[in-house]
This record gives sequence, structure tokens and C-alpha cells, in this order.
Amino acid sequence: MTSAAVESNTQPAARIPSSRIAVSERTGDKVFRRVLAAFSASVLLLALGLAVSLFYNSRWVWGEFGPSFLWGSTWNPVEDEFGAWPFIFGTLYSSVLALVIAVPLGVGSAVFLAELASRRISGVCTFMIELLAAVPSVVLGLMGIFILIPTVRGVEPWLNEHLGFMPFFQGAPYGMGMLSAGLILAIMILPYITSISRDVLMSVPRPLKEAVLALGATRWEMVRTVSLPYARQGILGAIFLALGRALGETMAVTMVIGNTVQTSWSLLDPGYTMAAVIANEFAEATSDEYIHALIGIGFALFGITVVVNGLARLLILRTTPGRRG
Repeated sequence: MTSAAVESNTQPAARIPSSRIAVSERTGDKVFRRVLAAFSASVLLLALGLAVSLFYNSRWVWGEFGPSFLWGSTWNPVEDEFGAWPFIFGTLYSSVLALVIAVPLGVGSAVFLAELASRRISGVCTFMIELLAAVPSVVLGLMGIFILIPTVRGVEPWLNEHLGFMPFFQGAPYGMGMLSAGLILAIMILPYITSISRDVLMSVPRPLKEAVLALGATRWEMVRTVSLPYARQGILGAIFLALGRALGETMAVTMVIGNTVQTSWSLLDPGYTMAAVIANEFAEATSDEYIHALIGIGFALFGITVVVNGLARLLILRTTPGRRG
């Protein structure tokens, strides 16, 4: 074979100039970045538009009462006297009560399914838990009326008799009240905490767990020193996601909480939430002032969710190693 033939066979194929490739890549990156930025901006604009709309349509309340609307306790639509504190208190109280009940159960169930249960049992239980999350809230509310409230009504006399020295267990055993609302909310948010926490625990690297077990640690010590610290950020995210779900729940809570405008620390007394008062009274609002007051409660609920999400983000950043600054 001649040298000319060798040179012709080894000569590289024609290539696109590198400058054209660079220009093409830069153009594609710019378009891609701008499209995604537009998507992100649309979400922010929707949230901002919602906040502005709520504030504008409740402007009479803020002009008439100012910030005192948030801590006022009088709710008298007949005389145009409005205060949102009983509803804010009921929303926060029932949501915190639900977390107190659901977090230990959810995280404990997630640890069992991820670390102790067999693969078959874990798969079946996870499917049932995720199925519970798909149950509509109105169905859970019906369950609360026909099953939960009679059960709570039977337990409350015992609580009042043996624990009535504490303010949390004083009052008449109505059945419908803050305890029922907290229980029904705990049932609603339990699947979120359990499912997400289990997925996060399943993502813990197996070599880390095997190394701790090889050093002689028990299963509980492995979970306490490796699995839970590694999955802490995801578990906190699951808890705050569940809290946001509890704050905005309407139908199930409305059907079991009693819907009474009062502020009481007793779990036996009925109460009211922000979402429940909007659902119950918006159709009955006969004046512009009444409507503005209800929309003002919606704006306050929106603000509470923003604050809770901000605190959650801050807490997660504070508990993430290397990002506390």
C-alpha cells in the first residue's frame, strides 16, 4: 500500500468547527435556562398573585381593625365585629396535637418497615399506608362522626375523672371537640410521615449500617446512631409537609371539631379552625364586611403556612452538616 493510500485511510472525517459547536451549546443552554426560569417565575407569580388577591379582597378588615384582627376574640357578624384569634388558636392547637400523636407513630412505623420487617411485610404495609393517604377527607370525616366520636365520647368521662386536675381534660364529654379533631388529623397525616420517612431510611447506605453492626452495636444502636441521623433532614421534611397538610385541612376537621367560637386548652371542649369557618360561613355571608372578614382569615392562613414553611426550611438548613452558616 502506498503512502498516499495510507494517508487517505488515516485522515479523519470532516468535523464541524468547534466554534459552531460552542455557539450551538451556548444557545441551547440559554434557551433551556430561560424556559426553566420562566416556569419557576410562574410559580412565584401565582403565589404572589394569590397573596395580593387575598389582601385586596380583605382590605376592609385591615383598614378597620388593623393587626388587632389577628388577636381579637370577638366574632359577631351581626354587629360587624370580627376577630380571628379563636380560629387561629384552633388551627394551631389541632395541628400540633395531630403532630404529637402522628410523629412517634409514623417515625416508629417507618423504622420498623425499613429496618426490621421482612421485604414482603414491608411491601404490603407500605401499600396499605399509601392507600390510606388516598382516602378523601370527607370519607375520614364520616368515619369520625360514626366511629371516632362515639369512641371518644366513651373515653372522655374516664379522662375527666382521672386527669381532670389538668386543664387539658376538663369539661363536658361531648365527643365532638379538639381531641377528635386532633385524632382525625393524625390519621390523615400519618401516611405522609410514615411513607416519606421509610423511603428516606431505605436510602441510608448499607455499608454504614453493616460497619456499625460489625463493631458490635445492637440493632437499636445502629438505628439511633446511623439511620436516624443520616435521614434526619428527610424526616423533618416529612413532618413539616404533614404539618402543612394539617393546617389546611377543612372537611374532616369541620365534621368533628364542634365549630364553636371559643379558645380553650381543654381537649374535651369544641373549637373552630380557620379553614372550617371559611367553609361553613362563606356561603352565608350577607354583607361585604362579612366576606372581607372571611377572606382576611384566608389571608392569615396563607401567611401562617408561609411562616411555617420558612421555619421548616430554616430548621432543615440548621440541622444539615456543613450548611449552618
